[in-house]
Amino acid sequence: MKTTFLNHINTPKDLRNLAKEQLPLVAKELREFIIDIVATKEGHLGASLGVVELTIALHYVFDTPNDLLIWDVGHQAYGHKILTERRTNFYTNRQLGGISGFPKRKESVYDPFGTGHSSTSISAALGMAIASKIKGNFNKHHIAVIGDASIASGMAFEGLNHAGVTDVNLLIILNDNAMGIDPSVGALKNYFTNVKAGKKVRKNNIIEALNFNYSGPIDGHNIEAVILELERLKSIKGPKFLHIITTKGKGLDKAEQDQVKYHAPGKFDKNTGELIAKSNEILPPKFQDVFGETIIELAKKNTKIVGITPAMPTGSSLKLMIEEFPDRAFDVGIAEQHAVTLAAGMATQGLIPFCNIYSTFLQRAYDQIIHDVALQNLPVVFCIDRAGIVGEDGATHHGAFDIAYLRCIPNLVIFAPLNELELRNIMYTAQLGITFPLTVRYPRGRGVLIDWKQPFSTIEIGKGTCITEGNEIAILSIGTIGNKIIEIQNSLPKNKFAHYNMRFVKPLDQTLLNQIFQKFKTIVTIEDGTIVGGFGSAILEFASENNYSTNSIKQLGIPDNFIEHGKVDELFQSIHLSNEALLKFLLDL
Repeated sequence: MKTTFLNHINTPKDLRNLAKEQLPLVAKELREFIIDIVATKEGHLGASLGVVELTIALHYVFDTPNDLLIWDVGHQAYGHKILTERRTNFYTNRQLGGISGFPKRKESVYDPFGTGHSSTSISAALGMAIASKIKGNFNKHHIAVIGDASIASGMAFEGLNHAGVTDVNLLIILNDNAMGIDPSVGALKNYFTNVKAGKKVRKNNIIEALNFNYSGPIDGHNIEAVILELERLKSIKGPKFLHIITTKGKGLDKAEQDQVKYHAPGKFDKNTGELIAKSNEILPPKFQDVFGETIIELAKKNTKIVGITPAMPTGSSLKLMIEEFPDRAFDVGIAEQHAVTLAAGMATQGLIPFCNIYSTFLQRAYDQIIHDVALQNLPVVFCIDRAGIVGEDGATHHGAFDIAYLRCIPNLVIFAPLNELELRNIMYTAQLGITFPLTVRYPRGRGVLIDWKQPFSTIEIGKGTCITEGNEIAILSIGTIGNKIIEIQNSLPKNKFAHYNMRFVKPLDQTLLNQIFQKFKTIVTIEDGTIVGGFGSAILEFASENNYSTNSIKQLGIPDNFIEHGKVDELFQSIHLSNEALLKFLLDL
């Protein structure tokens, strides 16, 4: 694309040398640049298009990076990255070795805080503002940009509650577009909708009641109005709150019309916005769809089943149940803690809650898992989506830690299906009636079976299975990574390697393990979770407790460091869990 201004803007200082009248043209070029790159390289589209004018205005008015600017979640930070010394390598966005799709401290001085999960910006910016006050710097500005979905999270309220009783130089900007990844939900969203519509809201403005200087709502696409308001707010002391109205996907008709699909649409035609047609090849289903279709199938016959998700109805495919059974399926917004305890409350009353949360987001509800579910031994079924390596979203989104952080919790049963059929059958087994909390972890992406809608059968809790018999080395796999061993089995020497699908991390199949340890001197464990405290550690503990001191146990899994972004296959290769790396490792044994 041809640009008049953007090619000459390498830093915000270059931007500030322009006249205000030129900024709408910069916005047009910046929007086109984002569309041009994301159309072929993929990534998060709608959120960044919606804040183009705001991004330009913030860097124009404030002295970044000396003034600190934090983008909540970070989906909307593409324009920010392009204007802050990363335009020329923005084409590497989310690619292995390239720049991150989210703000990242070690990537740029313009990213003062890493944000990949929502609702952290207010607390972080407040912490920075307090630090500036303690150091005697009263002129430094601290700005948090947060969406209307993120601000409804408990952590955001905690930050607002604290900030309202301080006198620090803090500006919170509410980017209100009525959307997160899916449409925003809840009473606060309805409140902001009424404010936007000019309706009289009950009692005080909720933000003013928290002791903020509130202004707005203003049109977030009117760059002149945004700049004027930001310049005014710069001179006001204490905590301030600016409410702006934007349109997610602004500037691309298709993205404005279907804001859910164009949050991260994959490849598309940059001129028309039409998505690039996918192959007509019949492929195995996505695990999320196996969950979504199976829970409907079960809910039709079992009226006690309910579904819960914290703001991910499309990504988890619980949207299917919300449409079919709107009174029995709930999107609770970005509120993982609430989702877990809500499920616990339902379980006390005889319902069967399936609480569907991404692995990386379940970390945010750890206390609730322990105190509200496991301690009371309530039969909540946690369907943990996006377990393991997830790809281009990177370190903030990989589901690397769930096995390790769940394994130490009493009463909790941990299951990882090898394939779609096992996911389907464990869901069926759970709704027949269990007396304990159950976690079921499965990855992002597609399974391995075309014909997966088989008649239901029960799965015996705590029992593994033998996939391939062998005589010299035993491979113990947990979850879908076991399919890699199945794929390379024909390349292994015949009758030497046995492969066991253990299925349960907790409880372990002690009977099967005793048989394995008595038969095999060399045992290999493989998992797509952290090697520290994970499935392999559980096998080592079993060996120690049962005095199997002469067996050699080799652990394969995610190493003890944060894994960066890249395609799933590339990342598996980088941590020596690709098919080729596994084959070499096993043959070397």
